[in-house]
Amino acid sequence: MPELSQEIERTRALLPFGLAEVRGPSMVPTLHHGDQLLLQYGARVRPGDVIVLRHPFQQDLLVVKRAVERREGGWWVLGDNPYAGGDSTDYGTVPEDLVLGRVWLRYRPLKEGQRSPLTVVRWALTAARPVLGDRSASRRLRAR
Repeated sequence: MPELSQEIERTRALLPFGLAEVRGPSMVPTLHHGDQLLLQYGARVRPGDVIVLRHPFQQDLLVVKRAVERREGGWWVLGDNPYAGGDSTDYGTVPEDLVLGRVWLRYRPLKEGQRSPLTVVRWALTAARPVLGDRSASRRLRAR
């Protein structure tokens, strides 16, 4: 679940892009705890896209999930980690107005203690990656 500061919330009205930080394991292996996300507010969401949304019951809590399919009443969203929970299997469809935006890029910060040259090179090659809509994952997740 990403955190969104009040300052970022205020700039949301001015800028089409924002930042969020992943907290928790619900999107492993796609996203990990501590990853930084670049999201586009109000972007068109398609099945398979990773999105940031407000939790339907705790609207001050933001959640990162994969939009699986549009159903009556909103989006059916699931985490990529089937053991973490906290998705539409718990709270049903998410109304469209609670979807903040689509995730475009993931940045994975260098962990403390990762200082060997090989580790730094490996990190540099994989630190920033686009978060692509996985249509095949959407079909797999829909079966759950």
